[in-house]
Amino acid sequence: MNDGVKSKTIAGMGARAALILGGGLALSAAAQTPPAASAVPPSPASQAIAVRKAIYTLIGANFKPIGDVLKGTATYDSAELVKRATRVAYFADLAQEAFPDVSSSGDTKAKPEIWTNRSDFDKRLKDFRAQAQALVQVAAKEAPSSDAFKAAAGALGQDCKGCHDNYRDK
Repeated sequence: MNDGVKSKTIAGMGARAALILGGGLALSAAAQTPPAASAVPPSPASQAIAVRKAIYTLIGANFKPIGDVLKGTATYDSAELVKRATRVAYFADLAQEAFPDVSSSGDTKAKPEIWTNRSDFDKRLKDFRAQAQALVQVAAKEAPSSDAFKAAAGALGQDCKGCHDNYRDK
């Protein structure tokens, strides 16, 4: 290849690279542009409710595979059960902060009794967190067919049910 052709090829590659880089920078700048001034930010209540719904969706999504193993509809994998139990415990810790006073009304199934009987509700959340931590410990040591695992998972499930029965609209 002669020097003239080589320099044109290099120049062409440089131009293409500059064009790609420029386009990427333009897209990046557009992505960082704030929303239109007319966009209304969500209220603190709707933000809190959305966070709460997300937390409980994730708790359910991670507890379901544990229940499936106990029912015999899924295969047993120790590492997977420990991972799922650990996630449930993590999200149970987050649930403690998911019921600020501002979120007592809005698009929620949370009953007003959460805020009028706060001491009982907080105790139930504390028990739920403790049961979730206990399940993590048992899952790390026991097979799901063991009485200890069944008891720990059952206790956690009963905590969920008890709170739903008292503090969640159907």
